[in-house]
Amino acid sequence: MGKKRVMVPAEKLDLSTVKYEHEVIKAPHLTGLMLKLFVRIIEAPVIGSLIISLLKKQNKIVEMLQNTVIPEAPMFKPEFPPQEAEPSVVIVDEEGKPEDRVESALKCLPHYDPASCWSGDSLPSFRYWKIRDYAYAYRSKLVTPSMVAEQIISVIEECNYHKPPTPLLVSFDAEEIRKQAAASTQRFEEGNPLSILDGIFLAIKDDIDCYPHPSKGATTWMHEVRSVEKDAVCVSRLRSCGAIFIGKANMHELGMGTTGNNPNYGTTRNPHAPERYTGGSSSGPAALVASGLCSAALGTDGGGCKSYYLSWSLVYFIYNILMFCGLLKTKAGSVRIPSSLCGVVGLKTTYGRTSMRGSLCGSGTVEIIGPIASTVEDVILVYAAILGSSPEDRISLKPSPPCLPILSSLENENSLGSLRLGKYTEWFNDVHSTDISNVCEDVLNLLSKSHGCETIEIVIPELHEMRTAHIVSIGSETVCFLNPDLKNGKGVKLTYDTRTSMALFRTFSASDYVAAQCLRRRIMHHHMEIFKKVDVIVTPTTGMTAPKIPPSALKDGETDMQVAGYLMRFIIAGNLLGLPAITVPVGYDKQGLPIGLQLIGRPWGEATILRLASAVEELCAKSVKKPASFYDVLKTK
Repeated sequence: MGKKRVMVPAEKLDLSTVKYEHEVIKAPHLTGLMLKLFVRIIEAPVIGSLIISLLKKQNKIVEMLQNTVIPEAPMFKPEFPPQEAEPSVVIVDEEGKPEDRVESALKCLPHYDPASCWSGDSLPSFRYWKIRDYAYAYRSKLVTPSMVAEQIISVIEECNYHKPPTPLLVSFDAEEIRKQAAASTQRFEEGNPLSILDGIFLAIKDDIDCYPHPSKGATTWMHEVRSVEKDAVCVSRLRSCGAIFIGKANMHELGMGTTGNNPNYGTTRNPHAPERYTGGSSSGPAALVASGLCSAALGTDGGGCKSYYLSWSLVYFIYNILMFCGLLKTKAGSVRIPSSLCGVVGLKTTYGRTSMRGSLCGSGTVEIIGPIASTVEDVILVYAAILGSSPEDRISLKPSPPCLPILSSLENENSLGSLRLGKYTEWFNDVHSTDISNVCEDVLNLLSKSHGCETIEIVIPELHEMRTAHIVSIGSETVCFLNPDLKNGKGVKLTYDTRTSMALFRTFSASDYVAAQCLRRRIMHHHMEIFKKVDVIVTPTTGMTAPKIPPSALKDGETDMQVAGYLMRFIIAGNLLGLPAITVPVGYDKQGLPIGLQLIGRPWGEATILRLASAVEELCAKSVKKPASFYDVLKTK
């Protein structure tokens, strides 16, 4: 029996005693036969349980969850204290029509002249077409949605013959796209577009319902046990605005991975470097946006992809080379990680701000549906369409009214100048390459010089406890969702890396889950205290840029815990605590790979981080590079 540990109450913790622990991840890269062998062993009835039990003890999971007295009461889903109103915003009606909210969002945007951009006057060397560019082209009869649709269909069909293959979509129906585009084209011909989003092409991650496509979660079997009868709520709201859906985007199986590796349908390639990963789990949505094929996409963000934090040690009685470091993967950072690695913008909203109805992860306590787009303003437009809490979340979470930043007002500059940015320097600098921390630090200096934003040093305690609480929470919720199908024999159809996660998830007990929720309340207290001193917490989005795809990992998957550790480093707080966060591209490393800056806001503080993200984007606009794989589908002539 281990010695009992007693934690001091969160409000009495002395922050001067907090020491940052740099993560040292030493683990082999497993693919092929060794990966298969390990899965077989940990799934064995007796020896597998014994191994996992040993590893949990060695990594202090048992000590933290079972031998520790945590004085805080459990928090089974995020609970937020009342928040002050954000300045220079417009409040929108979450129960009103999505197209009305989009119109309000449009009025918040700064002045922009699509005509000059279309003609090529005063353009930088490369820029993404905005939603407003598409709307101008349609209204000016320069192009029609049907013409753009044919461009997109042609590229998607060609991707099947690329070498290496670039599987962007899991479900694709050219005739369905043509049907939607024809309806949109007719509305423009009649002078009655539904909104600025009419005729805008979007992709939907394969764990969000988009009728008539099946939702497989990028498995080979989910569509056999779960039918799709209608759109998810978020998709329905976009459809009412006239958006055109090109299909279901590829993803890491069940969202349980940081890289986007998928042996079932093929691994999506990074548009900036096709030999590298996109990041996961929303790999397809981020790649489609970065390559220019979609203005925006919907992904899910649950906070953690691979749970690298269970530093698995040497397992002598298997093979002396099988040392593992956190073989867990969960749905974490699944919007922000791929957006950062692909050089686009990804918004993770406050938990409960958008409805999860009609998604595979609709009953969890850490996941959200969020937009990915090439620009902040396009994220704002899509966010305006999809926002709106479910009736049950409105009762339990009591969300602040949703609002959007008025970027066109003179007050915007004053609102920016008053922002206090919290930076935990030791954590901020714990990255694979100093290229990342240096580029992000340069942006903070630019924000100070250009807008007067103040950077304040902060300390975030108990990061290891936060990781543990998250993996137990999402792991237990994943098992609850999948158990009926796993017991019916579907488990063996999962990929090998997903099966390693499920083997560990199944060992979490009810008391482990409750202890994790006690930690959640404790860590929420720490963060709410930080937000009394700062308005936004700033970090790099990921601890490394896009990793290379090992050819040996394409057939059966892989586990690379060092990669998972770096990709997950700054992601967890947004998910376990339900805080809003956004990643914005801010530059490139020496290899030309995108780097993202993450902005974490107060509960319900989307307007603040969107305002700051827009300022960051403007400061970095001249550095944007054209991806190696980019398709200009708007200029069809």
